[in-house]
Amino acid sequence: MTATPTLTATALDLDTLATVTGRVAIFATPDGKLDTGARRINRLTKGAVERLTGSDAFEKLTEGAAVDLAWPAGMAAEAVQVVKLSRRGRGAEFTAATRAAGAAIGKAAGTGAVLIVAPQQTGLADVVLGCALRSYAYTAMKSEPETEIGAITVALTDPSTLDLDAVQALVDGVYFTRDLVNAPANVLTTESFAAQLQDLSALGVEVEVLDEAQMAELGMNCLLAVGHGSESPSKTVVMQWKGGADDAAPLALIGKGVVFDTGGISLKPAAGMEAMTMDMGGAGTVAGAMKAIASRKAPANVVALVGLVENMPDGRAQRPGDIVTSMKGDTVEVINTDAEGRLVLCDVMWYAAERFKPAAMVDLATLTGAIIVALGHDNAGVFSNDDDFCGAFLKAADAEGEGAWRMPLGTGYAKLLKSDKADVKNVGGRAAGSATAAEFLHRFVPEGLPWIHLDIAGVAQPAAEPALAPKGASGWGVLALDRLVRDRYEQG
Repeated sequence: MTATPTLTATALDLDTLATVTGRVAIFATPDGKLDTGARRINRLTKGAVERLTGSDAFEKLTEGAAVDLAWPAGMAAEAVQVVKLSRRGRGAEFTAATRAAGAAIGKAAGTGAVLIVAPQQTGLADVVLGCALRSYAYTAMKSEPETEIGAITVALTDPSTLDLDAVQALVDGVYFTRDLVNAPANVLTTESFAAQLQDLSALGVEVEVLDEAQMAELGMNCLLAVGHGSESPSKTVVMQWKGGADDAAPLALIGKGVVFDTGGISLKPAAGMEAMTMDMGGAGTVAGAMKAIASRKAPANVVALVGLVENMPDGRAQRPGDIVTSMKGDTVEVINTDAEGRLVLCDVMWYAAERFKPAAMVDLATLTGAIIVALGHDNAGVFSNDDDFCGAFLKAADAEGEGAWRMPLGTGYAKLLKSDKADVKNVGGRAAGSATAAEFLHRFVPEGLPWIHLDIAGVAQPAAEPALAPKGASGWGVLALDRLVRDRYEQG
């Protein structure tokens, strides 16, 4: 796993600021006010900070943005970064500003050390989180991987007021997700993916791996059919975190884990197919959320299941026109083998519901290109059969700054999946592609079970650099799912 930055809180010593090496970050309010640490640095630099905060360039900065004073006179630091940020605030807007401030610090620091001087700044946990998340770089496949680990040190009046353990748990979870999604398919196979998930047992997660024989015995034929054309064996990995009361039903998280998607016999165009290494983004997000939840020892019961397959064309691959029987017992006519994620999810969802009788269920999948057409790369599509549960997730996503937008379900979409030969088709045509995909999954949700389907095709690996990450895997969803667990399922 990519090493995370070392996070430290220390008491501010004004007398040592002149000798600090590396980068130093300070804060100035939008009207140019400086705290005690920034004022000391202003004196050391003979008023350079005040000249900057009084400039037109500073006035034009948005909140959370920053500008450097390079090689400041009177200091040993290579740069003093002045961040424009209000000292206090509340709600999602302030959280976004503090994380943006942290991201500005982290992007400039990279893997180098940075001292954040913040004796009077609130929202420091979010500043550190933004800094650590933006410091991420996937270099595992470089001939000379990055080995230096950045250190993020926060100097404040009372270090005991800053809970960096909670921040570290989130950083660990997001980094884990990004590493999984960024990894190429010849490295992240179904077997190596399962092995990495088994390593979560070191955190107290109970992990078991179902092989193809066990899944066949359970009747998970839809999932198995997807992997028929691959040399990599299909697997279902079950992860249980038992931090709550013994009798409390768990929250179930389900992830689509297609480690590479050629489209199968319904072969995708060659252009852009290399991006299909990220088609296991749902499983990657579920894995990262579980790592965060377990790392902070959440007092909640959460079970996560991921279906790991590879969709390849081969003499054994499923064909358009095949009819397979799901674990539920419904028969599915496969019209398009590139609509394989829903075949993986339907069996895993039914298995999770039958075995664990969860309080609620969330599935995540890079499921449809249609959701990108509808929502672009700013929001995941949210489909749900329960207004209260959906509202709780949307609130959590908004609090964490992870874009999510509710999309419709309905019998009209379900009718588009009607098959003449089987109980249901796996696609319903071009119209409303993300909604018909959600309705396909809806039929595998037991009556009365609150459920959310998250189509993350547009947000798992956005086309442009997201706010808190370099270009590549975003780690979207780890923070929102962790927040959902904290807000709704933790006990005591």
